[in-house]
Amino acid sequence: MREIRKIREHPDMAQAAAGWFHEKWGIPLKAYRESIEACLRRENPVPQWYLAVEEDRIVGGLGVIENDYHNRPDLAPNVCAVFVEEAYRCRGIAGELLETVCSDMAAQGVEPLYLLTDHDSFYERYGWEFHCMVQGDGETDMSRMYIHRQDTGK
Repeated sequence: MREIRKIREHPDMAQAAAGWFHEKWGIPLKAYRESIEACLRRENPVPQWYLAVEEDRIVGGLGVIENDYHNRPDLAPNVCAVFVEEAYRCRGIAGELLETVCSDMAAQGVEPLYLLTDHDSFYERYGWEFHCMVQGDGETDMSRMYIHRQDTGK
């Protein structure tokens, strides 16, 4: 059975989560540890970290940080580090993670959310809209910035 976990509610998973994200993205382990520790302190709604767990195994995850290494600090906060293990793809896990993060952040008064990606036609399935092109730090090509606004029923 799969479960989406908010790391702030599962501090026992903090170290494993930091290691897992580091392994997937190659960002220094220390950066993930510091961000997850800030999440656990609950001083601010950002940063936040989420995991998809199946049989006590991390199979997917994502985070929310202020800036996902791009030149537009006004487009914040950013969903980052979206990843699902290859063997678990095409099972709706990314969608569950994205729905969870959007509703959880909106409940904390944080919206809209932004997401930097090279993908197109994936995030649109989950209510994200293309917003603009931005320059990623150290990147020569421009990347796609998406926005998600919580549906208020208006």
